[in-house]
Amino acid sequence: MVNPKYLLLLRHAKSSWDHPGLADHDRPLAPRGVKAAKRMGAHLRSEQTPVDLVLCSSAVRARETVELLAPPGALEIDGRLYGASAEELLQRVHDVADEIDAVMLVGHNPAMRDLALGLLGDAGESAVGKFPTGAMATFAFSGSWRSLAPDRAELVAFVTPRELG
Repeated sequence: MVNPKYLLLLRHAKSSWDHPGLADHDRPLAPRGVKAAKRMGAHLRSEQTPVDLVLCSSAVRARETVELLAPPGALEIDGRLYGASAEELLQRVHDVADEIDAVMLVGHNPAMRDLALGLLGDAGESAVGKFPTGAMATFAFSGSWRSLAPDRAELVAFVTPRELG
């Protein structure tokens, strides 16, 4: 693959349900989620995973995940990513400037899993399973961001916090 682009799909780490009065958007990470996000951040640094741009849901748990991960690259908090469908996530990725080589998208299920499955086509279910909290799927593809579509990307890694623990 000549000059590949990378898309990293990261589901936020485990959130807390300790405060039933909080709106879903405002739920923070659970202690287990904090540990998982730190573990994933250490993994990113050890693998020297390139990230030029981080597109993150505006939900508290997603923002806290990114803070603990501390990925390189510019950070954009995007309220449209909270509650977005897989198609809406893909549309947001299509809008990325082609000068950007690696994008991390931080969001929520079921959209993150659905997008991963959509990009993988028939091989998706066995490759990413249920896409647990804190999991990250890394895809490589050639072409422009606008050209990213089902069966146009290759899954190069799928990592869960549990595997790293």
